[in-house]
Amino acid sequence: MTYESRKKQLFERHEALLALKNEPVEWGNGIYERYQRPILTAEHTPLEWRYDFSEKDNPYLMQRIMMNAVLNAGAIKLNGRYLLVCRVEGADRKSFFAVAESPNGIDNFRFWDEPITMPEDLIPATNVYDMRVTQHEDGWIYGVFCAERHDDSQPGNLSAATATAAIARTKDLVDWERLPDLKSRSQQRNVVLHPEFVDGKYAFYTRPQDGFIDTGSGGGIGWALVEDITHAEVKDEIIINPRHYHTIQEVKNGEGPAPLKTQKGWLHLAHGVRGTADGLRYVLYMYMTALNDPTRVIAQPGGWFLVPEGREYVGDVMNVAFSNGWILDDDGRVLIYYATADTRLHVAVSSLDRLIDYCMNTPEDGLRTGASVENIKQLIRKNHGTLK
Repeated sequence: MTYESRKKQLFERHEALLALKNEPVEWGNGIYERYQRPILTAEHTPLEWRYDFSEKDNPYLMQRIMMNAVLNAGAIKLNGRYLLVCRVEGADRKSFFAVAESPNGIDNFRFWDEPITMPEDLIPATNVYDMRVTQHEDGWIYGVFCAERHDDSQPGNLSAATATAAIARTKDLVDWERLPDLKSRSQQRNVVLHPEFVDGKYAFYTRPQDGFIDTGSGGGIGWALVEDITHAEVKDEIIINPRHYHTIQEVKNGEGPAPLKTQKGWLHLAHGVRGTADGLRYVLYMYMTALNDPTRVIAQPGGWFLVPEGREYVGDVMNVAFSNGWILDDDGRVLIYYATADTRLHVAVSSLDRLIDYCMNTPEDGLRTGASVENIKQLIRKNHGTLK
């Protein structure tokens, strides 16, 4: 096979992958519809990012820069376009942000020509990832993401790291203004900006933790108000969605994307983590807070909302579902973007009405076996009367 013929086949195969239609999976749980194919993988990244197409410099048509994964994407609908700010991870373990666009939010996602050039903080980060995108009422689009650096207080430990919440803002997802990292007494990951002012201040969902991996004394999803986002500092922080023993959020939990505003309350998507004999298990769950007080939980269905299924279970980090992006359409359709096994990105589709129904009418976790059994028995008794 000649160089030119192999290059031609490479582009044809890539185009065929990008153009694949995605179909819903039949017989789901009624809460949402999953889709048969991942929407983005490492193979979806542009060939120009991976290959040197100079025959003189790359006669064997090797990948010069290999990609490992596309995952954990912030999401926004902007000027009628469905846009994902994806975490793309290279073979070198470094993640970067890149925008992928779709005409319908379901398939035919294509990356913009180049990754995002994110300005550096005063202290450059070794790695950045998991951006939450918030269209704020102040007119800016904010990206809040994790900035990871080596913990220089442990010079001999090459696995020691620190995490801060980095903040940037943009109008178009192309040009970004980097603001100082969020200041906090604790390390912060999974920080999310609330889309509206609260008491005239910027509001953040936080996840305080003592270390890079372990939450330590961090009690769950927090809440903090900040006067000046250009010099954001957490001074007072309360926990609004705590961890509990023997639950899906026993080890840690964190806010996913910015919550959706509904007539019934703020709709939240979050992740919970528990320890198993096979390692940590990441699942998604939902809760709702009051419209007039986003710190007050008014509903939280018991158990997980979404977990990896089938082939989704397998990948770089097994048994992980994670989401930091969703889009609410004008017709009430909700597109939920989730990653599995830290490897690939998927979409699930629901509606605002269904998600509110799920939150408001699903029993909460009673935190003990007896309460769980009683919930099942109540449903059985109700169905006995209904099905007669």
